[in-house]
This record gives sequence, structure tokens and C-alpha cells, in this order.
Amino acid sequence: MKPPILTIIMFTIISGTIMVLMSSHWLTIWIGFEMNMLAIIPILMKKFSPRAIEAATKYFLTQATASMLLMLGIIMNLLLTGQWTALNILNPIVSNMMTVALSMKLGLSPFHFWVPEVTQGIPLMSGMILLTWQKIAPLSVLYQMAPSMNTHLLMIMAFMSVLIGGWGGLNQTQLRKILAYSSIAHMGWMIAVTTYNPTLMLLNLTIYIMMTLGTFMLFTFSSSTTTLSLSLTWNKLPLITSLILIIMLSLGGLPPLSGFMPKWMIIHELTKNNMITAAMFMTITALLNLYFYMRLTYATALTLFPSTNNMKMKWQFESTKYTTLLPPLIVMSTMLLPLTPMMPTLF
Repeated sequence: MKPPILTIIMFTIISGTIMVLMSSHWLTIWIGFEMNMLAIIPILMKKFSPRAIEAATKYFLTQATASMLLMLGIIMNLLLTGQWTALNILNPIVSNMMTVALSMKLGLSPFHFWVPEVTQGIPLMSGMILLTWQKIAPLSVLYQMAPSMNTHLLMIMAFMSVLIGGWGGLNQTQLRKILAYSSIAHMGWMIAVTTYNPTLMLLNLTIYIMMTLGTFMLFTFSSSTTTLSLSLTWNKLPLITSLILIIMLSLGGLPPLSGFMPKWMIIHELTKNNMITAAMFMTITALLNLYFYMRLTYATALTLFPSTNNMKMKWQFESTKYTTLLPPLIVMSTMLLPLTPMMPTLF
């Protein structure tokens, strides 16, 4: 893709999300979602192949259905209240319809089927945008709607997402699919705490985005897309291998890494609200995620590739991939736990 076209498309994606974030009018929120959706499709099809076209088509159809449901909810809200303002929605049917539309956009279970398929069919950098930037706009609308949402509906979707995010990744060898299932599980954690403490959802989103960006950048740097190609990296990039190991464990929520912080705070919030069974269920299902991350780290860093690199000369060209933000992302993805008492005050 030519740089000027890529610049225009990226500008449209960013401005669409910012429009959603800054709007208090339902129509401009909907227009922001549409701008974002139509501009991301060329990014998904950057490497032109039948698989990428299929992924972009699946993405388009799902997002278009979600936008249609959202517009239906907006019109019903307008007919019932006579206003376009994105404040508390009094009618439970409208609130549920909008929640379902936004959960389709996020890829929450039971509307999660498109996420692994689309992520697997597109390049790594496009997958990175899909699983990080594309989550911001729907979650910001859910944040605004938090007081009027149905807690039972959200908790059911959160339980299903955490469970499917853990189960789905167990038998995967494709790294993009593993990260897609990880995304579904993380979205489940965020949605579970939305009605109780929306600020924690923002904290979880921020840390999730940092960890996912770091992971995708390391995979891009080492050109890894499967567990097999990842297991060969120790021979050419030993430092990158150990960094992938640490960030993977952080994504799984292992203390004392950054990924443990949002899980810890969400469990604390749920137990404060007498949701002890829910907290216990989510903690147990988080172990499924930790298992497949542990399996990846074992394949990457703890098993030796049959041949050793005994040559004195460089046997592979240096990577020319653009990874400017990698060092700060790695630090923030792994070392933020001591700052836990300060974090809620920042949001």
C-alpha cells in the first residue's frame, strides 16, 4: 500500500475512534463507528490473498450487523425519549439491544466466532490494530452506558467469554489465534467489572493494550506466526525469546508481572460486591489461559532446537522491522505491579 493512501486510511481510523470518544450525541457516535469500520477493511487486506479477503468480509458483515442493531437501539431510544443525548437509557429493551450490538463489535461471547478467524487471516500488524485500537471505541460507549446496563446480561457474557477464551486457545498452534482467544478472555474480565467499577475497566484496557502491542511487536520482530517458528527463535534471537516468555506470562496474569494487577483488582471489586462465586469462577478459568501461555513459553524458551548455531559468522540478516516503542512497552507490560495503589487514581 502506498504511503499517502495508508496515511489517509490511518487518519480516518483514528478520527473515527476519537469521534466516538468525544461525542455525547448518538448519531455522531454511530458515524464514528462507521468511519472506523470502513477504513480498517483496506488495512485488513493489506497483503492481498483469498484468506485476507475472507477475513475482511467476515469482519465487515459482523460489524455491519452490529451497527444495524446499534442504530435500531438509537432510533428506539429517540422515539421513547425524544432526544439524541447519550446519557442514561431508561428502557431496558433499548439498553440490552445496544449492549448486544457493542458486544458484537468487541467480539464478546456468544458473538466471538469472527475474532479468531479474522485475526488468523490477516497480517500481524493488522491483527495488532484489530485487537487493540478497535476495542477502544465500543468500550468507551459501554463506559458511558454503565449505569443503565443489565448486570445479569453482562455477567453471563463475561463468564462465557472468559470460559471460551480459555478453552478455545488450548489446542491452538497459531499465535494469532491464541492472541485472539486471549483477547476474548480479557474482554470478559473487563465487561464483568463494568457495572461495578467502570474505572477498573479502563485500567484493564490500558494494561491489556500495552501487553498485546508488546507481544505483536515481538512476533513481528522475530517473524513468528506459529508455535514451531517461535521455538526456533532462541537460536537467532535469544533475548527476544526471553522477552516473549515474560510478556506471555504477564498476559496470563502471573504475579509479580503487570498482567496480574487488573485481575487482582477486578477480583477484589467483585468480592466487595458479594460476587464471590463469580470471582472464583473467573479465577479458575484464568488458569486455562495461563496454561496455554505456559505451553508457549515452554516451547519457546525451555526446549532446545536440535541444531546449535556453532558458526562464528552471522547466519541471518538483521531484522529491519520498525519497533521503536518496544523497550518502554516491555517495561510497562512487566513491571507495573508495584504501582498498583496509584493506578486507580490515574483514571
